[in-house]
Amino acid sequence: MKATGIVRRMDDLGRVVIPKEIRRTLRIREGDPLEIFTESDGGVIFKKYSPIGELDHYTADYADVLCRTGGRPVLICDKEQVVAAAGIPKREVLERRVSPLLEDAMKMRRELARRQESDDFIKPVEGLDRFMLVSCPIIAQSDVCGAVLFLSEKEGDVAGAVQVKLCEAAAGFLARQLEG
Repeated sequence: MKATGIVRRMDDLGRVVIPKEIRRTLRIREGDPLEIFTESDGGVIFKKYSPIGELDHYTADYADVLCRTGGRPVLICDKEQVVAAAGIPKREVLERRVSPLLEDAMKMRRELARRQESDDFIKPVEGLDRFMLVSCPIIAQSDVCGAVLFLSEKEGDVAGAVQVKLCEAAAGFLARQLEG
């Protein structure tokens, strides 16, 4: 655990304010769910809750199947970071933050596909030298929970109809798992 040097008092209703600097750094927004953990030494830990993270037994296997079927590297993300990958070294991408462009696309509930060479190149993950071919949002109970993506290493690649349909199907499957 990392000390911040910030001390806050609990009010009479048991509330504690998380400082703005920490909320901004960790991308915690109003309404975001937080998971609460306790430690044996009396510590309390707040962690952003990720519904997609609860499906880790599905996401890793599903990413592998998508990669083999679609012939391209695959990422599965929650709203903040990569939770599963296939066709690319996992240590390169797991737990890396999604790019602001991908975050905006998820917020707008948009499918993005690079269908022609003149379309923009989007780097979906910060610090990753790969480009997004297709991205489909995972929408469960009318909330965006994440996205499924196919990647490319080359700037000239375009998404095929197979990758688009596989991405849509995967996003729909994961959404149903979250709702069930």
